[in-house]
Parts: sequence; structure tokens; C-alpha cells
Amino acid sequence: MAEALIRGTLKANLLPPEKIAAADVSRERLSELSERYGIVGVKSNSEVVAQADVIILAVKPQVMRSVLTEIGRSELTESKLFISIAAGIQLSLLSSCLPAAKRIIRVMPNTPALVLQGMTAICSDAATEEDLKTVERIFSSVGRTVFVHEGLIDAVTGLSGSGPAYVAIMIEALTDGGVLLGLPRKTSQELALQTVLGTVRLLMEGHHPAVLKDMVSSPGGTTIHGIYALEKAGVRASFMDAIKLAAMRSKELGEEERAPSSGQ
Repeated sequence: MAEALIRGTLKANLLPPEKIAAADVSRERLSELSERYGIVGVKSNSEVVAQADVIILAVKPQVMRSVLTEIGRSELTESKLFISIAAGIQLSLLSSCLPAAKRIIRVMPNTPALVLQGMTAICSDAATEEDLKTVERIFSSVGRTVFVHEGLIDAVTGLSGSGPAYVAIMIEALTDGGVLLGLPRKTSQELALQTVLGTVRLLMEGHHPAVLKDMVSSPGGTTIHGIYALEKAGVRASFMDAIKLAAMRSKELGEEERAPSSGQ
């Protein structure tokens, strides 16, 4: 995700590469990013914080506390804006670990940002209007953005954060269905991908999903028989359950990080 943001920021000409600094636990990975994009690779997270006015915490939730502990030892000023992309990590935890930082924003992007087609939700309880505009500019460079209340971020995680995996499974299943009926896998996958892409474009142009479904479903025809099979298998409820469980796990991750350490 950090690489996607670097690519999007540079493509949108928001910053020149020499104005972007990054740290990574893998020196090999950091060298690769530096060579590919011309950004500045530094030795530690604290060094990034010292150099930057806007800091993006692009780390997994499981390591967020240790990262915050490290950069919390830096000389932080109110002029620095912190942006977290970690699932489940609430603004309250970020603020408690970075008491000197007064400008913190939480976002939830998704992996289509890798091809500049991401969806990012943004929330904050203390950021200025200018801070929010800054974050919107950054994440608009890799797709679309929406603003939500923090209480809905876990739902966003379950839907758009985890959603690309659900869509990938659906496309894989469509492809397998074609293979089952004798289509070559490459041809079947091309049919599935273009079908999904075209359908999404129709929906984004204003067609309601139910209306589009009815347009394809002739009385007694092939599509309605297929829809019957999907409804019988509970596909809708399965998708809803997947989103619900992913959101619950996002909430659990945050609770695990907020729990006091046992010292063991």
C-alpha cells in the first residue's frame, strides 16, 4: 500500500520524489523502492518523522504499537500530520501513544490502489479542514475517497477493505464454471473479467443493481434459472456474513491492541 501511495503521489505530481522519505524493515525492499521511484530511503521510522511534515503510518496493525513507541521518542511537534492506514487501530490509541501529536487522521484504503483504482474512507475527530484536504489529495491520487465517522470504519474494512478478495473469489468461481462446461481457462477468465468490468461500469453510470439484474432476466430464461441457484445457495447472505465477520475481526484487532500488555 505504501508503494501504491508513492506511485499515485508521483503520478499526480503532488510531490517530487526527493520530497518523499520512507523507512522499511527490509533494507532490500527499501533499496528497491528508492531505485524505482527516486525517493529518499532512511534508516528508521524516527528519521522519517524528523524529516517529514506529513507521516503515513503504512504498517500492519499487529506492529503498530511498537512503531508508535519508536516514533513517540522523537521530538514531535503539532505541525506534523499523522495518517494511519492500519485496520482496527483507533484514533484514541494513536493519540495516547503520540501525545505530542495533535493532528491524526485514520484512513482505510484497499488494494486496488495498486492500479490507482482504490477506495479510501477517511475519518478524524480533531483534524483541521486543511488536513482533511491534504489527506483527500493524497488518497485521491490512487482512487476515490469518502469521509465517514470513525464508528463506521470497521464496516468499511469489512466491505471495501476486504472486498477485493470477495470479488476475486467470485471471478475465480465464474471462471471455474466456464471451465466446467468446456471453455479453455484463459478464455473463461477473459469472459469473466470483462463481464464484471462491464457490469461495474454500467452500475457506476447510474443503473441500479436490481434494475440491471431484471434487464438480463427474461421470463423462464437462462439467467433467472442461474439466479435461482444462487438464491437457493444463500449467496447474498454469505456475502453479508463475510462483510460482517471481517468488520468484527477489524474491531477485535483494535481491542487486542488497546488491551494492556501482560509483560510476557
